[in-house]
Amino acid sequence: MKAKRRRASRRGSSELSSGDGKGDLGEPPPTRPTVGTNLTDIVAHRKITIRELGGCMSPIWSSYYGNCHSLLFMMDASNPTQLSASCMQLLGLLSAEELAKASVLILFNKIDLPSYMTVEEIKSLMRLPDIIACAKQNITTVEISARNGTGLATVLLWLRNQHRHSS
Repeated sequence: MKAKRRRASRRGSSELSSGDGKGDLGEPPPTRPTVGTNLTDIVAHRKITIRELGGCMSPIWSSYYGNCHSLLFMMDASNPTQLSASCMQLLGLLSAEELAKASVLILFNKIDLPSYMTVEEIKSLMRLPDIIACAKQNITTVEISARNGTGLATVLLWLRNQHRHSS
């Protein structure tokens, strides 16, 4: 399967100036579930290439660990029924020796949709504080909405900071 390549350019410090995620990023791109793998380039002082792998691709995730400096793990905050499967996938990633030095950003997506559990309840149920305390990696969490753009400026800042430290 051929990967799709998109180029997103975010120029100027004013777009990424707010640490609270409220910077002017323009309209968020259209969203769709990942089936297979997608490549996206983001320019934030330097080019950062993001390889997006869907959850259904988890059996082959390990073949992509080699060049991974940072890991973004997205969880659907509107669907707590996927919580146990997502938690198992996260634990598998965190236990991979090749990812021991990678920084991890856990994204709780779809916070704009109604759910019968809050993100705090989800974090508690999956025992995220214990996972973070025991992990070798530096783990950060952020609540986002890919649909309306909430939290995306924070994600870009995190990526830029991680890329700066790994270069």
